[in-house]
Amino acid sequence: MFSLQNKKAVVTGGGSGIGRAIATLFAKQGAEVHILDLTLESAQEAVEDIKKTGGTVFSHACNVANQKEVVAAFEAIGNIHILINNAGIANVGKVDTTSESDFDRVMEVNVKGVYNCLYAAIPQFRLSKGGVILNMASIAAWVGIQDRFAYSTAKGAVMAMTLSVARDYIGENIRCNSISPARVHTPFVDGFISKNYAGKEAEMFEKLSQSQPIGRMGKPDEIATLALYLCSDEAGFITGSDYPIDGGFIKLNN
Repeated sequence: MFSLQNKKAVVTGGGSGIGRAIATLFAKQGAEVHILDLTLESAQEAVEDIKKTGGTVFSHACNVANQKEVVAAFEAIGNIHILINNAGIANVGKVDTTSESDFDRVMEVNVKGVYNCLYAAIPQFRLSKGGVILNMASIAAWVGIQDRFAYSTAKGAVMAMTLSVARDYIGENIRCNSISPARVHTPFVDGFISKNYAGKEAEMFEKLSQSQPIGRMGKPDEIATLALYLCSDEAGFITGSDYPIDGGFIKLNN
């Protein structure tokens, strides 16, 4: 079950964190994995580790916010079967404390970046007579998260894009779903805490961990496992859906 043999998968932001976990698992399950990351260096460690385990993986330097770069990368990769729109950035701030430049930066990566990859991927899916798209949304698209105005706005857009694409391409055998994680412990989270809560790292890590009713953050491998199922043939009856993976955050927090 859940074999990805003879499948070609693109994972944006696959050099670290959740994207790396997905790229690693998909390669293990037999997929030919193509990592799109900002630089080849940022994906190098992931590529080397996947190759050590016998996986087939390639990396491509690509800024997802630049449509020309994205289209060129997808044309070089050719026909694909799976797209994971994982690349994204965060931002702290309420609407009146979010600068225009910060808002634009989040939209460029988290919204336009997803659009660019969808735009470039559809012609390649047609060459494969169909495929699967999985977008990385967030619990921030479901519930209000304090001081995350721009990020929540972007993830709400990602969820809406998921529904739109699922509807528009259902007749072309292209499925599209999204995942909405709560907080997941990645190097990104550690860097985010260090940058925004200097001197209070341990306190903030514990606070963020306990914000999930289950009492901890998620693990990248847990997100990757859900991604594997949704992109496998076994999930062939699923499209136009979002899957929270949140330790009870949405339903159990009061």
